[in-house]
Amino acid sequence: MSNLIKRPIRHKVVPRKHQRQLRPKSVSLFVVVLAWSLAMGWLLSLASNVMGATPGTVGTANEIGTVDVVPAKYKLGQELYLENCAKCHIALPPEVLPTQTWKNLLEDSEHYGVTLKPLLGPSRLVVWRYLSTFSRPQKKDEPTPYRVRRSRFFKALHPEVELPRPVQIGSCVSCHPSTKDFNFRRLSPKWE
Repeated sequence: MSNLIKRPIRHKVVPRKHQRQLRPKSVSLFVVVLAWSLAMGWLLSLASNVMGATPGTVGTANEIGTVDVVPAKYKLGQELYLENCAKCHIALPPEVLPTQTWKNLLEDSEHYGVTLKPLLGPSRLVVWRYLSTFSRPQKKDEPTPYRVRRSRFFKALHPEVELPRPVQIGSCVSCHPSTKDFNFRRLSPKWE
């Protein structure tokens, strides 16, 4: 029963001379932190402006280019992918097709009616890591799309776009003028 009895809470009384000493220290600490934060923010904005000094170029802080930001550990895979695929046609971002499509394309030397020399060894593994990381999973009962017009991911990235029939890889250039630079974020003036 003694646990149920409420006892009054006693506060420690701090003498006034100590209260006055705490306030100026707190205010000065706040001012120092605020000044430091403002200075760091200003320096970071200067640094990002220097990085993006030539607006419109791929790889600057102002423009990402691909659909997803590619971390440094996948850059080699992206470069090898572009080197091997963009020779013949526009290299599509991995995001527009499911992972299974990319896996099948890497394993098969028959590529849309053309026999290609397949990627082998480390090059193939590095490209696969890039493609599998940035592509999307496929539903279990979903057929594997080999054309962008059949990919639900492509459709999801183009929700309100009336696509030409038939959708061809070359159709991308009409809305994405910087596809040759693997920049799908820059749009033609009609879509901006």
